Amino acid sequence: MSLDSGTLKQTIVDTPDAPSSFELIEKKSEFIGQAAHCNNEAEAMVFVESVRQNHPKARHVAFAAIFEAPHGGVGERMSDDGEPSGTAGKPILDALTKSGMSGVVVTVTRYFGGVLLGSAGLIRAYSTAASGALKAARRARVIPHTRCELTVSYPQLGTLDHVLESLSGRVEQRDYSDVVHSVVVIRTSELERFFDRVREAFQGSVTVEAVGDIDIAVEVSPAGTLE
Repeated sequence: MSLDSGTLKQTIVDTPDAPSSFELIEKKSEFIGQAAHCNNEAEAMVFVESVRQNHPKARHVAFAAIFEAPHGGVGERMSDDGEPSGTAGKPILDALTKSGMSGVVVTVTRYFGGVLLGSAGLIRAYSTAASGALKAARRARVIPHTRCELTVSYPQLGTLDHVLESLSGRVEQRDYSDVVHSVVVIRTSELERFFDRVREAFQGSVTVEAVGDIDIAVEVSPAGTLE
């Protein structure tokens, strides 16, 4: 999953089509927390609208999101969606802030059960549902990568792929003609090693050009290590 960020952070890799989910029953009201990755405010709002469409009979769909701002930095947005001010959107945002993650949108859908919960009860329920959805999500670290371009002959292709594999690089695009032109992605921290290995493997006959930076979400395993 590629992101539009320039800073190392944590996010989730659950997509809007398959968000993480957590359900809570509180005094006959059902609260459904869902969390998904978003690159920006527009993507967050598309997800919120999709949740509303999927739950047309729900009384409220409150949400909060932390995302990359258009000109750098971090943006936030939240909504109580008709609940008393500060009892829905703010608890969801607090749960998201506490998680230390960004590029994430969390919705909590409420089906009213006929019993009023009061402000304290609402805050607790929305916070619990949001925290549950975030806990169920697949966490990832955002790792800076660099795109590179290089051209090799067909006999050299296997050697290039071996070098990429040794550094956990990947091919993003490959064009075949009389030679093979590749756009590859390497962790920025491994860039100098990649240059050195290409130079050694091809004895200086292949030139690598760095053409841009990209951040990629790398999922963290349950043990807390990168996949």
